[in-house]
Amino acid sequence: MPIDNDVYNRHAAGWWDEDEPLNLLHGSVTPARFGYFVAVLHRLGRDPSGLRALDIGCGGGFLAEEFARLGCRVVGVDPSAPSLETARRHTAQSGLEIDYRVGSGEDLPVQDGEFDLAYCCDVLEHVTDLNQVIRETARALKPGGIYLFDTVNRTWASKLLAIKVMQEWRMTRAFDTPVHEYDMFITPKDLSTTMTRHGLRLHETVGLGPRAKNPASAVLGFMRARRGQVSYGELSRKLNFGQTKSKAVSYMGYATREAQ
Repeated sequence: MPIDNDVYNRHAAGWWDEDEPLNLLHGSVTPARFGYFVAVLHRLGRDPSGLRALDIGCGGGFLAEEFARLGCRVVGVDPSAPSLETARRHTAQSGLEIDYRVGSGEDLPVQDGEFDLAYCCDVLEHVTDLNQVIRETARALKPGGIYLFDTVNRTWASKLLAIKVMQEWRMTRAFDTPVHEYDMFITPKDLSTTMTRHGLRLHETVGLGPRAKNPASAVLGFMRARRGQVSYGELSRKLNFGQTKSKAVSYMGYATREAQ
């Protein structure tokens, strides 16, 4: 069964609502991603203030707002117009300025070499043409520009969590519709090969996953969230997503666009 990306339209109002499943991507996942990305920028000696940043697949604006608070000039692109409306409202309430645009990763509504920084999270495993998305990302970056990302690995562990627990098992699934397809998950090797093809040099990948001590507690947590006994935001915090030694569930990393 193909994945249902229209779920981001139907549930668009719930990005910032802790009781909604989309908020799973915020509770501890946003801090985990953002903390790693900021550490990379510091390691590379790049002051984020004033950088032109492109958020590919920005959704409700979780990371766009974090980068805007750093002083980046952020453009957020997403195919879901309802999600962008939610993002705009929340950004206005937060007193931030972010330029949100309807568009897809395969056809970014931006100029060539416009950005110092691009980032893409919870997106690559949803696209139908990974090669074209990476091509467009490279086009949007300046030579020497930085690309930050995360995606789901293609392993038995990711299949168990992202397919079985989160969408197939009736007692634990977050949505009553498929949001992932196992064959669309991406190994680090495959992603590196695609990046190299388009002039992006992959420097590092690190694990990203839940750090809950007892895996059974994660399953129980999804059961409780499904029953409405705990919010999805709280579940995310209890799962304690962060950098992990293993890349078996998902991974994040960074690349740079090579000089032409």
